[in-house]
Amino acid sequence: MTRVTTAMVMAAGLGTRMRPLTNDKPKPLVKVAGKAMIDHCFDKLEAAGVEKVIVNVHYFPDMLEAHLESADYPFEFRISDERTQLMETGGGLIQAQSLTDEHLFFCINSDNLWSDAASTSLERLMDIWDDEKMDALLLIVPHSGARNYKGNGDFLLDEDGRISRKAQGGEAPYIYTGIQLISKRLLRDAPDGPFSTMKLWERAIAEKRLFGLVHLGEWYEVGSPEAIAPTEAALASV
Repeated sequence: MTRVTTAMVMAAGLGTRMRPLTNDKPKPLVKVAGKAMIDHCFDKLEAAGVEKVIVNVHYFPDMLEAHLESADYPFEFRISDERTQLMETGGGLIQAQSLTDEHLFFCINSDNLWSDAASTSLERLMDIWDDEKMDALLLIVPHSGARNYKGNGDFLLDEDGRISRKAQGGEAPYIYTGIQLISKRLLRDAPDGPFSTMKLWERAIAEKRLFGLVHLGEWYEVGSPEAIAPTEAALASV
């Protein structure tokens, strides 16, 4: 198994769909099952043996930084400061890459909640990573395992585990969970300023270096206040 000791947690978004709960706090600090959503992510990273966590901040940044300072986790926290400009997912990765020398790192959206099967998803990502042929390995979930999700899916997956995009306006069998394992190769020759990670993924798809791993547990989309109660009920039954 490849050992990964660094993670980036994306926490800079505005959380507009979660209003009014995000009128006075960043979305990662909204509580689900009695715990801030970002702490659910930290629990998974701690269990996977991660030692360094980079967190980008923009919306209520001081509140988020204070939460990290008081957090009871064995991480070295590093802040990627986007106070002056929100960099989006791809730009956020580029800005933060200088904060670690590690070639491989997890990237996780801070509002992700998921349950695992016997072997955790982060362990499985490390286990199947192939540095010779992969630039990124995305955790994807079928519609049957995606709670609260109402979209049409994001990706197709071939028999070799390579990912491709669905046709515009079409449907796809797999949804991106917001969890991935990335090589810094993915970040090369990136555009300046804010941009979506999709630009980097599209190049990796063209080069046949974007892969997917199907999540074996359940994944919970918590994009609005209405999704919190059913998510809490589902987590309580796991």
